[in-house]
Amino acid sequence: MSKTPLTIKGAELLRTELQRLKTVDRHSVIAAIAEARSHGDLSENAEYDAAKERQSFIEGRIAEVESKLANAQVIDPKLLDSDGRCVFGSTVDLQELESGDKVTYQIVGDDEADIKHGKISIGSPIARALIGKYGGDVVEVQAPGGVRELEIIDVRYE
Repeated sequence: MSKTPLTIKGAELLRTELQRLKTVDRHSVIAAIAEARSHGDLSENAEYDAAKERQSFIEGRIAEVESKLANAQVIDPKLLDSDGRCVFGSTVDLQELESGDKVTYQIVGDDEADIKHGKISIGSPIARALIGKYGGDVVEVQAPGGVRELEIIDVRYE
């Protein structure tokens, strides 16, 4: 299986989630199952069915997070020899040439992407256009509304 890139923060968030799933969520669902069992007949016990379904979800998520962490390649952009280029993990300030609008994105792994928080996936069209470019470069991005031209104002490694 190929390695999946993750930022340091992304890996830490996954580790925190895994810890919570194993120590808090798993124990609370076991208690809920025990409580539902104490009500008697399990064949028509909606509480029991819901708790078992929740347990299945939690165990599946634990396996998924463990797999992601096992296959993760944690990348610290500050340690890369990037020399001012856009690389995985870098934060890029952009200006759209047509409208003059400014936006800031951090290029992250697929699991970390959250456009509302300015985090774009390494596989997104904008990130693919930015990788390897320098401050001052202009990139063309094929967007749903047509081609957009973006100027790279600054590249930071936070």
